[in-house]
Amino acid sequence: MAGEQAPEASPRPDETDYGCADRFVIPAKGATVERLRRWREAALVLNACRRFRYTLDLKEDEEKEQIRRKIRAHAQVIRAALLFKEAGEEPNGGELPETPPRGFGIGEKQLTVLTRDHNYSTIQEYGGVKGLANLLKTNLEKGIHGDEADLSCRANAFGANRYPRKKGKSFWVFLWEACQDLTLVILIIAAVISLVLGIATEGIKEGWYDGTSIAFAVFLVIVVTAVSDYKQSLQFQYLNEEKQNIQVEVIRGGRRIQVSIFDIVVGDVVALKIGDQVPADGVLISGYSLAIDESSMTGESKIVMKDQKTPFLMAGCKVADGYGTMLVTAVGLNTEWGLLMASISEDNNEETPLQVRLNGVATLIGIVGLSVAAMVLIVLFARYFTGHTTNSDGSGQFVKGQTSVKSTIFGSIKILTVAVTIVVVAVPEGLPLAVTLTLAYSMRKMMADKALVRRLSACETMGSATTICSDKTGTLTLNQMTVVQSIVGGMKLQPPTIVDNSSSTFENLSPTVISLLLEGIAQNTSGSVFEAEDGSVEVTGSPTEKAILSWGVELHMKFVEERSKSAIIHVSPFNSEKKRAGVAVVVRDSDVHVHWKGAAEIVLALCTSWLDVDGSTHEMTPDKANQLKKLIEDMAEQSLRCVAFAYRNLDLKDVPSEEQRINWQLPDNDLTLIAIAGMKDPCRPEVRGAVELCIKAGVKVRMVTGDNLKTARAIALECGILENSEVSERDIIEGKEFRAYDDAEREKIAGNISVMARSSPSDKLLLVKALKKRGDVVAVTGDGTNDAPALHEAHIGLAMGIQGTEVAKESSDIIILDDNFSSVVKVVRWGRSVYANIQKFIQFQLTVNVAALVINVVAAVSSGNVPLNAVQLLWVNLIMDTLGALALATEPPTDELMKRSPVGWREPLVTNIMWRNVFIQAVFQVVVLLTLNFRGRNLLHLTQDTLDHSSKVKNTVIFNTFVLCQVFNEFNSRKPEELNIFDGVSRNHLFVVVVSTTVVLQVVIIEFLGKFTSTVRLNWELWLVSLAIAFVSWPLAFVGKFIPVPNTPLKDLIVRCWPKRKQGDERASPPGEQESPPV
Repeated sequence: MAGEQAPEASPRPDETDYGCADRFVIPAKGATVERLRRWREAALVLNACRRFRYTLDLKEDEEKEQIRRKIRAHAQVIRAALLFKEAGEEPNGGELPETPPRGFGIGEKQLTVLTRDHNYSTIQEYGGVKGLANLLKTNLEKGIHGDEADLSCRANAFGANRYPRKKGKSFWVFLWEACQDLTLVILIIAAVISLVLGIATEGIKEGWYDGTSIAFAVFLVIVVTAVSDYKQSLQFQYLNEEKQNIQVEVIRGGRRIQVSIFDIVVGDVVALKIGDQVPADGVLISGYSLAIDESSMTGESKIVMKDQKTPFLMAGCKVADGYGTMLVTAVGLNTEWGLLMASISEDNNEETPLQVRLNGVATLIGIVGLSVAAMVLIVLFARYFTGHTTNSDGSGQFVKGQTSVKSTIFGSIKILTVAVTIVVVAVPEGLPLAVTLTLAYSMRKMMADKALVRRLSACETMGSATTICSDKTGTLTLNQMTVVQSIVGGMKLQPPTIVDNSSSTFENLSPTVISLLLEGIAQNTSGSVFEAEDGSVEVTGSPTEKAILSWGVELHMKFVEERSKSAIIHVSPFNSEKKRAGVAVVVRDSDVHVHWKGAAEIVLALCTSWLDVDGSTHEMTPDKANQLKKLIEDMAEQSLRCVAFAYRNLDLKDVPSEEQRINWQLPDNDLTLIAIAGMKDPCRPEVRGAVELCIKAGVKVRMVTGDNLKTARAIALECGILENSEVSERDIIEGKEFRAYDDAEREKIAGNISVMARSSPSDKLLLVKALKKRGDVVAVTGDGTNDAPALHEAHIGLAMGIQGTEVAKESSDIIILDDNFSSVVKVVRWGRSVYANIQKFIQFQLTVNVAALVINVVAAVSSGNVPLNAVQLLWVNLIMDTLGALALATEPPTDELMKRSPVGWREPLVTNIMWRNVFIQAVFQVVVLLTLNFRGRNLLHLTQDTLDHSSKVKNTVIFNTFVLCQVFNEFNSRKPEELNIFDGVSRNHLFVVVVSTTVVLQVVIIEFLGKFTSTVRLNWELWLVSLAIAFVSWPLAFVGKFIPVPNTPLKDLIVRCWPKRKQGDERASPPGEQESPPV
């Protein structure tokens, strides 16, 4: 289509890249307080309460941090004082005279004090963790019963894991804030004065209309504004509650289940793993290398190791490493975290880059509007007091020495109300809030598309994304792993699904091989197997753990029985850097077995021997190693993830004592290979289409995976990330190779990389940094705790909702609730939709602004009268501001959005296409309506009527035509670049309702409310005239879209007209500073 722009996506810079010229530019992440304060000071604001409602309250943010410090200090002082007091008391003097709740051996206060004091000796008095569990009627292995009666009883006895939240603002608060608009206050005062003077001059029967009509119009604006704002706040409250609803794994009735953090009760046994948030206060039951980050509670960035001597766990802290189980001893307000959360508001307000830029646009338009209003005020007063204005009957409105003081004040008030109303129309207070409206709408709809937005700015930034660095497992694949091939004891087993039907395969394995394999599967895992009484088996854990445990079950493993045969003495949790996990166990004959499992080729490289099918051990010769490598590669080419199992024997004397064991590094040399399993994780069926959609949209998809090169290549080909298997070395690379380059080389090759295999989280971080330096707007997915730095560094961090840890989620901007890559692509569509909807609203509002201002200014200067009075302008403002935002800012995303290039950060908010559309429509409206204003009596054949009546009819037609032009132009604004403006209109029910309501109310105003709006009823011919003129805007817009526009932004074209000024600006700009984004 002629005139369509194809802008290239330009980089979104960091904060240091911005020029100082434009205060209305902030980075998407990490803006400094000074930068946030600067744009607030520069904004022209008439109603600060409303304008800054959804921005970060800088003062409140400081107060929150002070409260946090006070609560931390308060808790620590109380703990120290109680410990000091206890130290001086007799051993039996510290008993609390509290009667325990019925059915339990300990009371709520005793538990709270126990947890708050972190007093290990008190736990010992209760008989240790086991004794405490008995008092709470908890089985440390199977947890609580977990039925409704049990949960209700515990919640009544010890409290629920909730805390009182500060109530959101009521509707009346929003109504009061809407009343604080300076212009509306002036109009209300003017309405009161007008009402008093009108009644005094014309009597109560006729004199109350003018003042009442203005007051009612102002009231209508206030109510509609308050209702719209209140609905937005309810949506944000709902989203905040969703963000806080963390899922926690607990053991109830012997089964591991997921429950909401709010449903945790005292006595629960909670399973913790790396990345989890501690959901309540409690004590450690058992743990392996369990390290807790307590910075959120203590304020100190220190990782604390937890063991049986330091077992206390505080709610709100994060698991930094290891895994374990805890017994919940305090919940809700009985925890320091509960007190903290109840004391601070969780509004999470923030300003977004687009919101700040729109404040700049509103300020610019407002300055022009104020200037025009001031000029109109001066001209009208000058014409009025010099006798150049006339009444409808032709007589002068002001005659020196003859006009009464009341009439003079009355006339002056009317002039003032017109000027102030022009300010109301000209200063678009609702423009920045339109971003909030579209974000609130988009966030609610994105929840249905399985995306939970944590940071508002991410919605906007996602529309500019030029590359997505995606994980493989669970995002591109189904996360449903099954072992389909395996090599045990040097021989290839039949697929596990048919092991039982095999005549010889499983039976050929010696008891030694079977015993070692099942021991390694059962003990070296963070998952579990629950065997119900009816014989059914339930496997829990990560997808990899579930696949391996399911394989073990199919190999006749009895999980509980297998774990009871040996005792775990030390664990080395899975490490994404080393790509393996280890465990040391003591078997009944006092032998120590160290089991390892991990990436097949990495574990294989650590093996010096292998276990044969008969249980004998053989040296790992180069030929045997190459044979096994070939088998691994064959499986990898079939898109299988290969995991190897190995072990080694240790003497008990080589194992450190229990005190020294915490820092023990499990030996991983001289291993003996037991087995290799190949797991299949099928690609999601919708992924290929989603990847193709991204490519068409100018967004490059890169796969970052821990799998080996061949598996990664096979999956990438299946997903469509790689078009063919013949790709260059720069397209597919291993993490260690990328890591070896220096910064400059990494930046150079990063753009070519489509697949990064065997990557660690640090490699992902390096890739993100290199892509950012190249100018890409980077979105990155992640689920592990170690992914947090990359998620934080990227412009948009996307955490996985199912497999993602709480640490990853807190570092992210958006949570993908179903872990599906197609949901990531939907987020891109919504991001582009936010930006597009704001542009639609700006185009619509600019057209109304320009037309209304020009019409009133020209009429005021030329004749001293304005065709659009205060009440009419307030109605136009309502259409333009609140109703217009509702109609246009809530347009759902279309497929057309994904056929464009990403929106460049350097692109102007008002594009040349938008300027063209605004110019065409505004010029049309101004020409037609001014023609009606000056020649309307003749053109509408009103010369036979009295001058008074014909003037009222003419002004009514002007008002009616102007409003209908805006209604028709709303359709044009839906599709600024497309020819078919009606496409999808029936699917946007809110748009249809808003437009229909506007038309119905306009009919009611013209036909029934003439006394209030200074209009008269129109006959059907004049209605047709108004409709016909407004209708012309449609074909005009259609033809106008064929007019070509330059690609160079209008601002740059204007600057080129003043080369000297441009040079001066360049000299004034500090070196390295780039030009700020144009309005």
